Amino acid sequence: MDKPNRGVALVTGATSGIGRATAVELQKAGYRVFGTGRKATSVGSDSITMLSCDVTDDVSVTKLVEDVMAVAGRIDLLVNNAGIGLMGGTEESSIAQAQRLFDVNVFGVLRVTNQVLPIMRKQKAGRIVNISSALGLIPAPFLALYGATKHALEGYSESLDHEVRSQGIRAVLVEPAYTKTSFEDNLTQPDRLNDVYDDGRAAIAVSMRKAMESGDDPEVVAKTVLQAALASKPKHRYAAGKIARQVSFLRRFVPESAFDKSLRKQNGLPA
Repeated sequence: MDKPNRGVALVTGATSGIGRATAVELQKAGYRVFGTGRKATSVGSDSITMLSCDVTDDVSVTKLVEDVMAVAGRIDLLVNNAGIGLMGGTEESSIAQAQRLFDVNVFGVLRVTNQVLPIMRKQKAGRIVNISSALGLIPAPFLALYGATKHALEGYSESLDHEVRSQGIRAVLVEPAYTKTSFEDNLTQPDRLNDVYDDGRAAIAVSMRKAMESGDDPEVVAKTVLQAALASKPKHRYAAGKIARQVSFLRRFVPESAFDKSLRKQNGLPA
């Protein structure tokens, strides 16, 4: 049976992990997929076109979208997945390091989205899926700056959806929790370490390592992205995986004091 023609999808940060799994899942579902990375390496499928793009560079982003349009003539789905992590006490990062994090995780999304929106508006149709995190909903000790980028993305995405809905475009969020990727290994380290945070930072590292080992496969998130992409009446946000759904539920309904106590216990922090 021939696959349906879902249109053209652009997935940023598609060289590994969630991005790679998403590109493969979309291709299997019938999308013509273009993926990006800082270097245009293969994702193991000849049916996925990989292009180089630095989401922190205006010229690079403009060229990316122009290249996709030159080949495919349209963009029906944008998945903003490119991002970096940072773990450490908030004051352990310089302002320059924090700005770098926001430039990738927040302003990178804005750059790509702003280039794609006029295309979708001309088509009178389009779907934007922004990869957020459960840390966009809850406190994230020793991941405060990373969590702040995801909180920013949450507010941006939901507001954007209201702005462009009348143009036939929808913007939605997918919120993974712990996922079996190289995220932990690729976390940026603070650029001005302070030994007062050594114990807390180490406890969080152990907690994260254990959570990642038992986390969801990237394919779980990819299937959630596909669900968000195809929904005729999309929700604002989609929790990806069991843990993410639990976090979303607990954040909404558990009393603040109980949630605070549980979060500190789970992260190995003293009461």
